Amino acid sequence: MSAGKGICLVCGEPLAYFKEAQDVTCQICGKKETGHSVCVEGHYVCDACHRAGGVKHIMAVCRETDSKNPIRIAQKIMSDKSIYPNGPEHHTLIGASLMAAYKNAGGDIDLEKALAELQKRSLLVPGGTCGFWGTCGAATSAGQWWSIVSGSTPMTRDPWAQTQRLTSRILGKLADLGGPRCCKRTGFTAILESVAFAKEMHGVEMETPEKVTCAFYARNAECLKEGCPHFPSKE
Repeated sequence: MSAGKGICLVCGEPLAYFKEAQDVTCQICGKKETGHSVCVEGHYVCDACHRAGGVKHIMAVCRETDSKNPIRIAQKIMSDKSIYPNGPEHHTLIGASLMAAYKNAGGDIDLEKALAELQKRSLLVPGGTCGFWGTCGAATSAGQWWSIVSGSTPMTRDPWAQTQRLTSRILGKLADLGGPRCCKRTGFTAILESVAFAKEMHGVEMETPEKVTCAFYARNAECLKEGCPHFPSKE
């Protein structure tokens, strides 16, 4: 077990990570399952409890916004107290922000149906996939967004290929930046790559800020600071 500096939702202490899954019990709902992290005091919070309030907020914002800028949508959502510095709620947040901005920029989708489908898919992605699966949830969320807007299934040709291409591009960028995990850094990177991809593939031009600056770095003990392109000192 290795100690990390994530914050326990029960007591505020740092998290510790297991290389192999252990039997755990959620301190909030009592669910028994296997997991890869507890806090140093032994508390475990399941993904469903961790992201419950956050997902509701994500969907509410994305249904109502008229913004064409997925970075601004994501930043607004991230500013809410229901969104923690890191956690599986980001696996819904990234794709939903892209979905709303894509629709507002002229993308041909039924937003309500698309968001509902994205929510179903994103809830299947557990926390920690970046370190334990080799696939960051931000990239997966963006891939789910593109799969939905392009109509990809396991049997399609071009949409299937496009979805793999987008996620591979995002993962390449994330690998170049290095770890440890940061759901803000990976999320912003996934969104920026996705905006460029949507323009290339569908001619849909979403908006992005000239500079993406993180306002959340102080809440992340593992922040790369000058090693992150979104750290304020980079301005």
